[in-house]
Amino acid sequence: MDKVDYLKVFREIVAEMDGADDCGEVATYIPELANVDPNKLGMHLTTVSNDNYSLGDSDEKFSIQSIAKVWSLTLVLKILGKETWKRLGVEPSGNAFNSLVQLEYEKGIPRNPFINAGAIVICDMLVSLLEVPKVDLLNFIRKSSGIESIDYSPGIAESEIQTGHRNYALANLMKDFGNIHNDIGTVLDLYFNLCSIELTCKELAQAFLFLASKGVNPFNNETVISPRRTKRINSIMLMCGFYDEAGEFAFRTGLPGKSGVGGGIVAIHPGEFCIAVFSPKLNKRGNSYKGMKVLEGVTTKTNSSIF
Repeated sequence: MDKVDYLKVFREIVAEMDGADDCGEVATYIPELANVDPNKLGMHLTTVSNDNYSLGDSDEKFSIQSIAKVWSLTLVLKILGKETWKRLGVEPSGNAFNSLVQLEYEKGIPRNPFINAGAIVICDMLVSLLEVPKVDLLNFIRKSSGIESIDYSPGIAESEIQTGHRNYALANLMKDFGNIHNDIGTVLDLYFNLCSIELTCKELAQAFLFLASKGVNPFNNETVISPRRTKRINSIMLMCGFYDEAGEFAFRTGLPGKSGVGGGIVAIHPGEFCIAVFSPKLNKRGNSYKGMKVLEGVTTKTNSSIF
């Protein structure tokens, strides 16, 4: 089978988007994210055999935001296994990622680990499980990714702490239902720091390549998680990785993936590659407008859907 020239594919997609509608807005409700250049566009694809293809602003660091929730879920699954699912589900939300209405209706049990409420419950589990949660989680992220320079961004974390009123409301509501076991401030401090991590497209593609290679990071041969749980994580990403637009993303790309309001998207083709895209302008659902276009173009032009 001939090797795909992904760089050529990237160039074709960018050329086709030239002059097209540049829709969307940067996330302004987190003040630090409002300062990002809205015209940035970067992409990087890494294959399981370590072939790399980049275009545009692929070495530009950006706040990965909710993409980091994949790491927190991975660590909890690694420690707790199926016990994880006693406090949250695996179903698509069908509602906004920060919905209070759905959470109250379902008595404080979040639909999945990628909406804000679900990720907060995961962080509550980590506070209970880890000796020094922020340090231990960061060490796990560095080891699993093979990137020792990964760190929290104090500025972004503080910006989220100052404006994260809805997340405090979600945590308090779940505390009332008995689904948050630790101090809310401690749990949300871990959550906000997790979301503050900044990476480039190239780093992000490397960091999540373990999900394309049965739980093993090919860069350092680190076994991050078992093949069985890798399958579970990819399944949840396919169903829930784009909030109330997960079905649309799966329909258009045919890949599991995860988005963040910093404008990043990471997507996985098990056994083949991991691809990361960065474009800060978001559509009305909070997903990168151009990022979704790029990923749809890649899978369409290369017939690389998992289906």
